[in-house]
Amino acid sequence: MSYFGFLALFLGIPILALAFAVWRDRRHGRRLSSALSAHGPAAVIFLHVVVALLYTTPWDNYLVATGVWWYDPELVTGVTLGWVPLEEYVFFVVQPIFTGLWLLFAGRRLSRAGRERAFEARPALRKWTVLAAGLIWFAAVAALAGRWQSGTYLGLELGWALPPIMLQLAFGADILWHHRRLVVTALLPPTLYLAAADAVAIGAGTWTIDPAQSLSVYLGGVLPVEEFVFFLLTNTLIVFGVTLALSQESVARLPQRLVHGNRRRLPTPGPGRRTMNESG
Repeated sequence: MSYFGFLALFLGIPILALAFAVWRDRRHGRRLSSALSAHGPAAVIFLHVVVALLYTTPWDNYLVATGVWWYDPELVTGVTLGWVPLEEYVFFVVQPIFTGLWLLFAGRRLSRAGRERAFEARPALRKWTVLAAGLIWFAAVAALAGRWQSGTYLGLELGWALPPIMLQLAFGADILWHHRRLVVTALLPPTLYLAAADAVAIGAGTWTIDPAQSLSVYLGGVLPVEEFVFFLLTNTLIVFGVTLALSQESVARLPQRLVHGNRRRLPTPGPGRRTMNESG
């Protein structure tokens, strides 16, 4: 299976289906709850695509350069940027779109099925979740510093992904807890789906994880456990980020000078124009 074949089959088709479903929902007036209407969803997802490209590119190049994973040169176009094939950069773009669209699709249904709950700020929750994530990050960095070879891939994943997750938790762990039904519903299905798709690609030889730099623990006899962790971490970044960006509670928590500055730059809705808060 070529890498672009994998992208078209496992991400291209689902993205088209989800985009159509989200468009149809909007046409029929099905929206996110008012608590998740702080910004336009399309702009929020686009921002996550940009961040994914910028933040993931140097890390993934390091993985390929050091042989943590490699790809079959016969199954890619041969166009590389740094050490990474073009197809991998396309994956950086389409994963946030896929997970973001799923969040919108699921969130609109949860909004109709659930009842709005009053938000309760929980500073202790923010503190303790950051502390827990920080301890895991410290252990991962210690494993890398101790040159634990079989823990290399896992350590690099945790060391790379946990700092921005800790920032998200420090800002809004209580906001994420308030929207926990959405977070869980948006996180688990894409993670399981992409992990299963990854197992197919590994079984087909599209790419390979170095057994010497991984734990050699295989889910279903095929998927290295680090690959499941990768999709769990990356989807966590996307789901946390999109949920926080859409949440009205996040806007209330921002410094007022930033909020007022953004509002001054927004256009005034004219007759027949939908406001940004109505675009969910």
